[in-house]
Amino acid sequence: MPTAAKKKHTRRNSLMTSAAAVIMSLIFLIQIPYAAQDATLSNLIVTNTSNDLLVYLNVEGAFREQTVNAIMSGVPASFSFFIKLYQKRSMWFDKAIADIEIANSIKYNNLKKVFIVERSWEKGKIRTAQSLQEAQKLMSDVDGLKIIHLSKLEKGKQYQVKAKAQLSKLTLPFYLHYVFFFVSLWDFETDWYTIDFIY
Repeated sequence: MPTAAKKKHTRRNSLMTSAAAVIMSLIFLIQIPYAAQDATLSNLIVTNTSNDLLVYLNVEGAFREQTVNAIMSGVPASFSFFIKLYQKRSMWFDKAIADIEIANSIKYNNLKKVFIVERSWEKGKIRTAQSLQEAQKLMSDVDGLKIIHLSKLEKGKQYQVKAKAQLSKLTLPFYLHYVFFFVSLWDFETDWYTIDFIY
C-alpha cells in the first residue's frame, strides 16, 4: 500500500476509534443516573381506624441530584402514587375493590425562599417548607391515606394492597431545555409493592 494511503487509512482508523470511545463514554454517562440510585417504596403499612382502612408509605431515592437542581431552578415536579386493594380469591381472579391515584407536587418560590407542596389527598391544603429536607419528606410520605370504609370489607377474608410511585415528567420552561437536556432520565417508576392481610 502506498505511504500516503497508509497514513490516510491509519488516520481514519484513529478517528473511528476515538468516536467509538466517545460514544461508549456517553452511553456510560447516560446510564449512571439509573444505576446510581433506584427509587423504592418502603414502610408500606396497612392499618385502620374504627371506620376506615388506611395506608402509610414512603418513597426513597426519588430526589436525584438533577431533579433537585431543576426544582431549585423553579421547575415544578410531581410524584404520583398508585394504590390498589384486592380481595384474594383462591379459585378465581382476585376481586378489585379500590383503585386510587394521588399526587404530591412541589414548586420552589425563589423570591420567598420557600417550597410549596400540595398533596391531592389533603383536599386542597397547601403546605410550605423552609428547607429542602422538610419539603422532600412532605413529597415522599403518604400518611394515613383512606382507602375504603370498613363496612365494605368482609370479616375473615384475605385482602391485598398493592402500591407504587412514579415521578411525572418534568415540564421545563424553554430557557432550561439546554441546561437540563437529559431531563427524561430523571423519570422514575418503582416496582409494585404488596402487603397481604386478613380483616
